Amino acid sequence: MTKKVCITTLEFPPDIGGVGESAQRIAQMLINLGYEVHIAVFRAVFRKERQMAKDGEFRRSHYTTSERNGVKVHRLFPAVRSTSAKEQDYICDLHGLLQQIHKQYKFNLFHAFFINEMGFLTTLLAKENNVPVINSIRGADLHKHIFNPQQLGQIRWTLENSAWTTFVSRDLMHRARIIAPSIESRSSAFWNSIAPVNFDNLPTPTLVEKLRGTVIGSVGRFRDKKGLEFLFDACRNLKTESELTLLLVGDFVAKEKDYWQQELSNSGLTDNIIITGTVSREEALAYLPHMDIFAIPSLHDGCPNALLEAMFASRAIVGTRVDAIGEILQDRVDALLVNPYSSEELEIALRELIDRPDLRQQLGMTAWQKVSQLNPFVEQQNWEQVYRYVLGVPELSPVPIIV
Repeated sequence: MTKKVCITTLEFPPDIGGVGESAQRIAQMLINLGYEVHIAVFRAVFRKERQMAKDGEFRRSHYTTSERNGVKVHRLFPAVRSTSAKEQDYICDLHGLLQQIHKQYKFNLFHAFFINEMGFLTTLLAKENNVPVINSIRGADLHKHIFNPQQLGQIRWTLENSAWTTFVSRDLMHRARIIAPSIESRSSAFWNSIAPVNFDNLPTPTLVEKLRGTVIGSVGRFRDKKGLEFLFDACRNLKTESELTLLLVGDFVAKEKDYWQQELSNSGLTDNIIITGTVSREEALAYLPHMDIFAIPSLHDGCPNALLEAMFASRAIVGTRVDAIGEILQDRVDALLVNPYSSEELEIALRELIDRPDLRQQLGMTAWQKVSQLNPFVEQQNWEQVYRYVLGVPELSPVPIIV
């Protein structure tokens, strides 16, 4: 009988974001392994609902179901009843909706992406229904949210009650094992994978004609963890030495826009910076071959898909020694690595690559060779092992998978 899996996630395409892309990639892997895959999409941050109530727009709790590439996608919406509703009112509704979906489909396994939003609710419901649950830690959920005392207790409980926990970097796994030592025998770390990208078939992006000099680029949803203020500092000094363009493919998250506008105003880069705004993944990929240097100065970052895409584009990379960035890349072999929070180290590394096209080419080629080994087949094997163990396949022993 086909096993039914329900993945809970805060985003799923067409939503834009790395968690959604990973959920979609893993859902397809599970389908290829013979599972029936459902995705339950909801948020535990209720700005939209509070604004609706303030505007006098009310609604019942409900969910919608559609199909995308063989995956049943359920989008959950809590009721909007009052301007004074508390967080627990909304979360209680989401729990009820997920319970309705489970009663209809009778899942054999739950799998939560992003532990502080999805993990607690999903794990509680799974335990209530005597169904095993996997939690997958993606990055900010352990790097940032553990510093909220109210969330720390839930995070620890969720870790301790998971049948298995996966991580996209050893750093994240190490922190989780400090918080909840009992998970050591029920946890593993392995990186994201990436399918080959044919950059020749992508359209020419719209702003290419505006690029001047050495193009230093980065891609993503830009927010606090990306460390862009330190990149601004480095480029401010470098632009006095040679012509350059700082190309940011993406946009700043709405809640931090005022901060980033201030940083941009103070950066001295007005004539040297291009910000594309939110673009499709296809267009973001199309910009990569037009970058001479890919900069990823993150303060913490899980295992960013944008890094793997830049490696597939054979870009020379300057990255920080954090999470999977510092685990995948090897300094002066397939990238230049610097410490986070250091404008000075970024400036030195970028200057070397600006001055040495030969080094850019060498690092780009070895980066391509490295990422070619991070293929989906390897990640699929890792997920197959975790799923088979959690579902109780008797011949499989719980061997941790560590990259």
